[in-house]
Amino acid sequence: MFGVKPETRRLGWAVVGCGGVARDYVIPALQGSTNARLVALCDDDAEALIRSPADDVARYTALSGVLEDKDVEAVYIATPNHLHAAMTEACAAAGKHVLCEKPMAVTPQDALRMLAACQRAGVHYATAFDQRHHAAHRKLRTLVKEGALGTITQARIHYACWLPADWAPRNWRIDPEQSGGGAMIDLAPHGLDLLEVLLGDEWQTLSALTQRRVHDYAVDDGAVLMGQFKSGALGLLQVAYNCPDAYPRRTLELIGTKARALAYNTMGQTPGGALSLTNARTGEEKWLHLWPEEDRSPFLNQVESFSTCVLESRPQPFAAERDVRLVGLLTQATRDGRAFPPCH
Repeated sequence: MFGVKPETRRLGWAVVGCGGVARDYVIPALQGSTNARLVALCDDDAEALIRSPADDVARYTALSGVLEDKDVEAVYIATPNHLHAAMTEACAAAGKHVLCEKPMAVTPQDALRMLAACQRAGVHYATAFDQRHHAAHRKLRTLVKEGALGTITQARIHYACWLPADWAPRNWRIDPEQSGGGAMIDLAPHGLDLLEVLLGDEWQTLSALTQRRVHDYAVDDGAVLMGQFKSGALGLLQVAYNCPDAYPRRTLELIGTKARALAYNTMGQTPGGALSLTNARTGEEKWLHLWPEEDRSPFLNQVESFSTCVLESRPQPFAAERDVRLVGLLTQATRDGRAFPPCH
């Protein structure tokens, strides 16, 4: 009818793996999106499916149901890490686009399999690095690009939490067979990706030290990663499962010759936090304002960005080859790093 705008097409999504991240962040993002819609959920745990807050969607206990569902055009994979490769291959073969939780894969070989499968099928692939979609990080990326910080010399991230063995009934994150590691493989990918995005740079070298200091399980409960970017800037990441949640534990700092940027409580799954710039000449710290319409869920920004690229037939902002490279860097750092035995 004349004067009536056509309804925006929305991409049909399934979420595979209905754990905490999917339940609390991914599903609400898809339900609140303007260009995506949730049509199916999948988990081999029937109780997890029941707990997932979504009405009028198909529910499957096997991936085959998702693959056969014609309403499903894209799949968000939020399963334990060891399942990412096989599930991505199956989704690609069925013509489904894939947004996969980090880490992309446990090994570079698996990551290459995922990339090859999506390229063969002609479907979109992206790793779910939600941190790059946080409003404060988007603003910080623009400031760096515009030269507001001058020459970046160092970048530091502290991203940690408290994760005991009984953190969840099925705590696959501490099972090396399912996770491929502990705090390092779980938390470090966010920082590795985010610093490249913010700096417009690439890691050239990366090394790591890991620890099993507090929790008595078979994977690392803390790690420090350090490396150098192609530009010469230095990077440092501190990640941990052994940091009490009451401590300040989510900070990002970029040191430049004109200004220092400090992002506080922006790392994580939720919007909010604070961002400041400290002037190198005067020492004055200025807190930057985020408009309410900008400060949305990073998961909502992420699914809408992915969906837009699919619907408009244009490439994802970051090529999947880049994600494969980051898996390789992290794997090498893990292999070369020194692991300390528990102290008890």
